Amino acid sequence: MTGDVDYLVIGGGTAGCIVAARLSEDPSVTVALVEAGPSDADEPRAHSIRRWDEMLEGEYDLDYRSVEQPRGNSFIRMARMRILGGCSTANTMITWRPLRGDMDEWQSLGVTGWDYDTMSAYYDRLETPITPVAPQDRNPYLQTVIDSAAAALDIPVRESWNDAEFLTGAGYFEIGYEPETNARSSTSRVYIRSGAENRANLDLVLDVLVERILLDNGRAGGAVLREKDGSLRELRARREVIVCCGAIDSPALLMRSGIGPAAVLEAAGVPVTVDLPGVGENLQDHAEGLVIWEARGERPTVSATGWDAGYVTTIDPDSTMPDVSTHIPLETWGVHAERRGVELPANTVSLVPNVAKPRSRGRVWITSPASDAPPSIDYGYFTDPEGHDERMLIAGARNARLVAQQEPFASQLVREVFPGPEVQSDEELSEALRATHQTVYHVSCTCKMGADDDPLAVLDSELRVRGVDGLRVVDASVFPTISALNPVGLIMAIAERAADLIAADR
Repeated sequence: MTGDVDYLVIGGGTAGCIVAARLSEDPSVTVALVEAGPSDADEPRAHSIRRWDEMLEGEYDLDYRSVEQPRGNSFIRMARMRILGGCSTANTMITWRPLRGDMDEWQSLGVTGWDYDTMSAYYDRLETPITPVAPQDRNPYLQTVIDSAAAALDIPVRESWNDAEFLTGAGYFEIGYEPETNARSSTSRVYIRSGAENRANLDLVLDVLVERILLDNGRAGGAVLREKDGSLRELRARREVIVCCGAIDSPALLMRSGIGPAAVLEAAGVPVTVDLPGVGENLQDHAEGLVIWEARGERPTVSATGWDAGYVTTIDPDSTMPDVSTHIPLETWGVHAERRGVELPANTVSLVPNVAKPRSRGRVWITSPASDAPPSIDYGYFTDPEGHDERMLIAGARNARLVAQQEPFASQLVREVFPGPEVQSDEELSEALRATHQTVYHVSCTCKMGADDDPLAVLDSELRVRGVDGLRVVDASVFPTISALNPVGLIMAIAERAADLIAADR
């Protein structure tokens, strides 16, 4: 298939693969899926979920950096993948059914059609295999921490999560993989390479950059593509252009196309077509703290991903969503503590609590019209005026210490290494944790849906870009607020519903 198409899907990541596959189920329409990277078909590191970390900071990773963070860690490396499947080829696929509290919050912000019951039904439609970590992949060390967390924090042990509503619990996660083979449930494998790629009406356009979206008299008419040799060509869309480039690159593409805050576009040398102030604003991310102990003895190496279990808790009595989500890694990732000068012993274990519902807001923006110029990112970590995010980070670390004092976990520990037993006050804990926190790679909310009277709403409730006909965004950037827990399940459910919305507009 060559030439113009009905639907042009830009970005072959987690959401884009689903949208393209679902739209191309109708043989009467033509679909092109444009991806800046290659296929993942011949990349074994993308196939085994246990090898997820081998995909980071390599040839597929855009490895974005941020501007200085006055109240957070300025050394964050944000992994974003240029390969078919996007971040679903390089994450741990910890997958949650959309939470009622998150969906209720979206409804309260004037977003309609994304209620809990609707999104739960779309979650059930996912083709990706999602299962609790299988018995043969369960590391006994993790069970000691799960049991200790349940006892110390008075929360239930959960064998499964996605068959019930919950606010707290400890247990092995449900993840997107096939236990028999350790094959990850990337959307590229499940939705594209399992059959859709062979459809005559679906064209995979790989290894090309999208310079900008073509706008004709207020309508998206296609895109300008840059081939590997630097040559440019146009690919036209008769019906719609759907942007699925993720929470950093989707707003960047809109801005390069003249859609965004006028002052930002003018400073970057891009003519303003639609002055849309919310593009790139409202950035949210899960900041993850770090508590490290020296450990006794060695732990088995068996795992599905190495990040197979954790616990979620509320801190405030009136919380309707988890306040802190804590992962239990098998191996300590302590590079930020070491950068601070901490000498880690050879044998360590750690707990990593993250702020589930951050109130801090950042932004992403372009400084150049060039498609290969990285956008600027300011996460705005720990800048909310009420200090909510800082308070939750401290509470998560204090809870981690309680878990470490509880048997059977306590007997496996020698001493706390970081932040260290001498660090006790809220001020001391905050300073140490904020200087060394990591991202959980959940950046989102930069092209948010919102009500008509919301000045920062980039999209309406059907994912349509305000002020431009025939243009939608479908990825984590559309979230009005970040999901309390790992967002991949919600992103996939959004993509499923987006395909229905697009088809309904025919």
